[in-house]
Amino acid sequence: MSIRAVICGTGHSVPEKILTNDDLSQMVDTNDEWITQRTGIRERRICSSEESCSTLSIQAAKEAIASSGIPPQEIDLVVLATVTGDYVFPATASLVQSEVGAVNAGAFDVQAACAGFIYSLSVAEAMIKAGTIRTALVLGVDTLSKFVDWTDRSTCVLFGDAAGAVVVRGETDTDRGVIKTVLLSDGTGAPHIKMEVGGSKHPFQDVKSRGLGDYIYMNGAEVYRFAVNAMGDACCKCLEEAGMDVSEVDLFVPHQANLRIIQSAAKRLGLADEKVFVNVDRYGNTSAGSIPLGLYEAEKSGRLKRGDVVMTVGFGAGLVWGANVIRW
Repeated sequence: MSIRAVICGTGHSVPEKILTNDDLSQMVDTNDEWITQRTGIRERRICSSEESCSTLSIQAAKEAIASSGIPPQEIDLVVLATVTGDYVFPATASLVQSEVGAVNAGAFDVQAACAGFIYSLSVAEAMIKAGTIRTALVLGVDTLSKFVDWTDRSTCVLFGDAAGAVVVRGETDTDRGVIKTVLLSDGTGAPHIKMEVGGSKHPFQDVKSRGLGDYIYMNGAEVYRFAVNAMGDACCKCLEEAGMDVSEVDLFVPHQANLRIIQSAAKRLGLADEKVFVNVDRYGNTSAGSIPLGLYEAEKSGRLKRGDVVMTVGFGAGLVWGANVIRW
């Protein structure tokens, strides 16, 4: 009897503070037209000093659990994707597990940058299919605004903060659930997106770390070139391995990094505009929070309905990328 990992609840959380392009023009040498033409971003949500990955995650998790109708005591695992957790350790997933009352669950973080939610969902799906667990809470969250150099217009215009969550449960005799996932990586691209200081190689307290990058660094041209190819490749590979055609996809929910990258991927796949979900204009690049936030909004707006086939794809620091196909 086959088991499928079915998404049965969604949740989200974004900070209240909105930072518009006009606001940024008062901080750095930029303007709304420059940002919008190059990225498609018009505004983003920014955490206050009291908000963090855990506070956003807990809100998103509680909403997803309530949406699923499954008691938190029945959750077997919490998997949380982030590169901006509350602490180096403990895992932010453990903080969420405690606060939502998932008293019987294990918990750990996954660091796969903007592809983190796809990676985390694949872990939960594999454990469900193996029979190790039945129910998982999967989250994607990042608060990259706390690691941005607000004098660097090449990066500070891009990032925002958000969390998204789903509850996934193993079900039999259903065609719903995760159909196929592909995960990919190319570590030779690691220098293109990084933050040097804060890990064991360059600890904050080490005098040798002074002068190294303690903010997000990104080689925009290289990342753009990589992303345009990687998104399309991953989607094609995922569909091929699933034995499906792009015509079967009802909605495409890509990582929201840049509108031009999204449009390029959609064009390569031959997807009409009405099948492409976009919210990068309102949130910017929210890293691991991007895809689950998109899934949440697509469902709540009626663009993603039970039985629909949704394809997601993400790419980020590592370099890592991946895609999955899900029947909602």
